[in-house]
Amino acid sequence: MPIIVNLDVMLAKRKMRSRDLAQQIGIAEQNVSLLKSGKVKGVRFDTLEKICDILQCQPGDILEYRPDGESA
Repeated sequence: MPIIVNLDVMLAKRKMRSRDLAQQIGIAEQNVSLLKSGKVKGVRFDTLEKICDILQCQPGDILEYRPDGESA
């Protein structure tokens, strides 16, 4: 998939657990796990805004576009 989700990296940098992020955003921890694994088709802008606000980052810190076949 060309969109890479780096939420796990940002959580590690901020020393925050998925459970804590989920509680602060107001979504289920399972949904945070699905987002971290990239198993979602999309993310609501309001959810992305809350994530960025809590983690003090930009959307580009969490989401990355990498065309198919291009390595990291």
